[in-house]
Amino acid sequence: MKACFAVEDITTPKGFVLRGLWFGPKKPKRLVIWVHGLSSSAFSMLHVVGEVADNNTAVMTFNNRGSERIIDVRKAKKNTKSLRAGSAHEVFTECVDDIEGAIGYARRKGVKNIYLAGHSTGCQKSVYWASKKSGGKGVKGIILLAPVSDHAAAIKFDRAGQLARLTKLARKLVAEGRKHQLMPSMLSDGSLNDAQRFLSLNTPNSIETTFPYEQKGKRPRVLQAAKKPILVVWAAEDEYADRPAGEVADWFDKNIKRQHKVVIVSGAKHSFRGAERLVAEEIKAFINA
Repeated sequence: MKACFAVEDITTPKGFVLRGLWFGPKKPKRLVIWVHGLSSSAFSMLHVVGEVADNNTAVMTFNNRGSERIIDVRKAKKNTKSLRAGSAHEVFTECVDDIEGAIGYARRKGVKNIYLAGHSTGCQKSVYWASKKSGGKGVKGIILLAPVSDHAAAIKFDRAGQLARLTKLARKLVAEGRKHQLMPSMLSDGSLNDAQRFLSLNTPNSIETTFPYEQKGKRPRVLQAAKKPILVVWAAEDEYADRPAGEVADWFDKNIKRQHKVVIVSGAKHSFRGAERLVAEEIKAFINA
């Protein structure tokens, strides 16, 4: 593991303060900004991060608004009310503000070559940011690690047939103005979400359903609006996947219209534990191209 420094002052354009960790040189040739997945944190996936950071490449992990289950995010301005967030209460579209804050921090540190690396639901966030900020200064490419469709995973884990009932309940709560009321957790994945977050993650036409490979013929408009080179790294034995790795790889290869590469890591599960070096090699080949 390379030298690590605390990052205390990531301030988003909307004034929220986020914190993280910086691995590798303080003045790198390139920086990978790590966008963690659902209920994860800046400390997640360090087994891969440590393999990516080297003498020329730094990696910055940071807590976005989807970290942990329930958190409070404060504003830089004193005496202002904090925001209730975490994976249970996060509003997906606010990920643009979080990522812009991280990119802005990197630019202030003088980094000119920046890459976003999303893991799991962090992939959806990275692509959504790229669809909105396609001219993002200094951002050279997007890395998608285990970009599983949350909607597809919800269907897979709906063994008790609760998904339709919970979706109906969530829509009712939102219509009644109770979008941040927590939902009962009846899906077998044990998820904890408020009503709007449940719909964002688990319904087919949500803006967060960025990779709708489970919907035959569905055009992935957000993915195709991302005008950055993309590397997709798929875990061959991903426990959240609902279909063979080859089918998913073919879907990404067909639907990404910009420069891209799709890689399947044999034997790897969602966390890529045990395959860290292979993943890092793919990332380094992509950012050094």
